[in-house]
Amino acid sequence: MEYSKEFKAAISNFSSVEKDRLIFRLLKKDKLLSEKLYFELIDPETTDNKRDAMEEIVEEKVILASKYISNQKYFLSIIRKISAEITEHVKITSDKFGEVSLNLLLINTILNYNEDLSRQRFDNVYKLYLYIINKSVKALTLTRKLDVDYWMEIDEHLEELKSKITQNHYLSKLYINNGINLNWLTSDKIPENFDQIIKEIKSQGFLR
Repeated sequence: MEYSKEFKAAISNFSSVEKDRLIFRLLKKDKLLSEKLYFELIDPETTDNKRDAMEEIVEEKVILASKYISNQKYFLSIIRKISAEITEHVKITSDKFGEVSLNLLLINTILNYNEDLSRQRFDNVYKLYLYIINKSVKALTLTRKLDVDYWMEIDEHLEELKSKITQNHYLSKLYINNGINLNWLTSDKIPENFDQIIKEIKSQGFLR
């Protein structure tokens, strides 16, 4: 929603007391905004601290979820909730590096259970595998937008991911069938026109 100059002027004319009341009323209704302001104004923890804590949360929750791998629908629902927590972390902290690293950590932790996943019927794990592929594609897209100084750290995650993908026959085949070149799983090998490549792939009905 765009706000007119008149509307902005009317808000500016509020007294300090009125503004404070309005702010606190809005904060009560918007938990995310409240947490973002708290983080930016008075939280003693840094973005790095928050990311470190999220890394532990991601790993612990995937480990707990792993007992439900045989129930793929439920397992994937848990994974999506963990992903939502990462998204919330990014919105609160504006952690662009963490947006990539935490999602790659999520994927790699899931693929720690490659053996268990490989015992499932392919049609049961198909949605999870496609979810993983789309997550990695998004991570590559975001990596292209990061400062190159971060690429070395991201490449550690990507190298681990590539190794785990190649150990999973059906997953690696699904990557290839959806037009994703595994050689792209290195920061400096991500094509400059990666966004356009993915757009073309999706226009052909893949990655869905």
